[in-house]
Amino acid sequence: MTTSYSNYKVEIKNVKFISDDGRTCPRTAIVSLYGLDGEEIGSELLGAIEMSEVYRMIKEGADLNFDNFYLNEFSLATYRRHNSLEKKEFVQLKKFSAKNAFFEAKHSTDFSHALFSDDEVNFDGTHFAKGKVLFNGANFGNGDTIFSNTLFRDGNLEFAGSVFGDGDFLFKNAVVHDGIKDFQDLKFGDGEISFANTEFNNGELLFINTQFGDGKFNFKVTRIGGGKVDFHYSAFGDCEVTFERAEFGHSRVDFRAVDFGSGRINFNRSVFGNGDVNFEGASCKSGKIQFKKAEMGSGPKNFNLLEMVNAEINFEKTEFGNGDITFNNSHFKVLSLKSCHLDHYVDLRLARAELLDISDTIVRDIVDLEPYDFRINIDVLDMSGMRLIGKMYIDWKLNCCKEMIINQKETTTIRQKAEQFRILKTNFSGTGKYDDEDEAYVMFKRFEAKADMNDSISGNKWARITAWPAYGFKWLVFDKIGLYATSPGRVLISVVIFWLFFGSTYFLVHLSGFGKTVSGVDASDHLSPFIQSFYHSAVTFFTIGYGDVYPVGASRIVSGLEGFMGVFMMSYFTVAFVRKVLR
Repeated sequence: MTTSYSNYKVEIKNVKFISDDGRTCPRTAIVSLYGLDGEEIGSELLGAIEMSEVYRMIKEGADLNFDNFYLNEFSLATYRRHNSLEKKEFVQLKKFSAKNAFFEAKHSTDFSHALFSDDEVNFDGTHFAKGKVLFNGANFGNGDTIFSNTLFRDGNLEFAGSVFGDGDFLFKNAVVHDGIKDFQDLKFGDGEISFANTEFNNGELLFINTQFGDGKFNFKVTRIGGGKVDFHYSAFGDCEVTFERAEFGHSRVDFRAVDFGSGRINFNRSVFGNGDVNFEGASCKSGKIQFKKAEMGSGPKNFNLLEMVNAEINFEKTEFGNGDITFNNSHFKVLSLKSCHLDHYVDLRLARAELLDISDTIVRDIVDLEPYDFRINIDVLDMSGMRLIGKMYIDWKLNCCKEMIINQKETTTIRQKAEQFRILKTNFSGTGKYDDEDEAYVMFKRFEAKADMNDSISGNKWARITAWPAYGFKWLVFDKIGLYATSPGRVLISVVIFWLFFGSTYFLVHLSGFGKTVSGVDASDHLSPFIQSFYHSAVTFFTIGYGDVYPVGASRIVSGLEGFMGVFMMSYFTVAFVRKVLR
């Protein structure tokens, strides 16, 4: 039967109905289906069975086969009243099947507290055309339970408190109209659970506190119009869970405190609307949770307090929409936001992560990594390829930025590490953290120098002849002497070291006899050769040039070199000092 009709009519004829498998009914129900314009779009011939006959079969423990039957006002509550049973006393339904059946009731079709046998329970292709559908408190045994291709026109159905054994639960390709779909407090066994390609339309879809076994859970390509999707406090076993390409509409999606077990969780290409997306406090013992290429709307996305210390969660190429994204105080093994567009505030103050991957992202707002009320413990931070248009709040020391990038080891090249330090340097400049900017700049220049050397000698062993000396010169002059002009204090220390070096050199040349420093004043003002060597070094290094002491022999060569170094070092100090003062 088609599920796209907007109205229907049932006409009972006193004509014997014979099903394809030989079952008979004294009367036939003609079900006519009508479209929006009132035109008939289909009809079905079904066996019309009296409820008194149904209740008699239940009481006698007969097999219940209602395939291709029409049932009006089926109610186990009514059966209990007629048989003086307690309201929640189980009613045994033996070998129940109602494939391609047609149920309608003024208020509800009631299977509450049914006790199905361990055989297959099959509602495949059945239409619940009118009234609520109640399965709350039912026990479905260990056989397969099939609601595939089923239509629930009222949209209100209750499975709360039901128990399923280890058989499969199949709700594939079903259509449920607007209403409350209550699957709270269910207990599933280890069979497959599938809601694949089901249309839930608008309303509330509730899986609160539901317990899933170790079988496969399939929510693939399921479509929800809007309202509320609530899985909070649910628990999955060690199973594969897939919400791939599920469409949540503009619903408020709630996965708070869900235990995802240790299986593989798949939200790839799922579509979330403009409602809140809340995974706060969810946990996963191990495995992977994938949100690759998912789409999210303008509502906030809450991933705070996640406990996934041994699990990986991957949002690669996810579109986060316009809402804020928070991962505050969460624990991960790996969190990947690779190739995402982060257009709004992102809180990445993680309590623990072995790897935080934000490579190839485009950041247009704020990414917050700066510790506030707890320590942020991230071993590796990968920012390679990031386009930082906005700002990143991060602290060089508290976040251990140097270690987080160096720990990337072989996962990124030296050039990529240099680029990441450059990104941090630029970011610190924009946020006014100038000391942190200097730290990042030094690391950037160090890794850039290594990358330049590696590039120059790559494939050309003769290039090492010039590459290594060039790298050594940069290492000594630019790095060790003045930390790339970021440390005036280190330049001053270097000045003192050079003065002592040249003073000692003058004295050693004097002792060797190859040269000396000569005093041009009278004998009463003569200095000892040792002190005179350091005095001459000072007036030469600082280009004072009194002329009272002058070099002879090899000391002239040393004096020329020292004069050059003096001019260079004083210029170096001026640049470093002015850079600090102007900022």
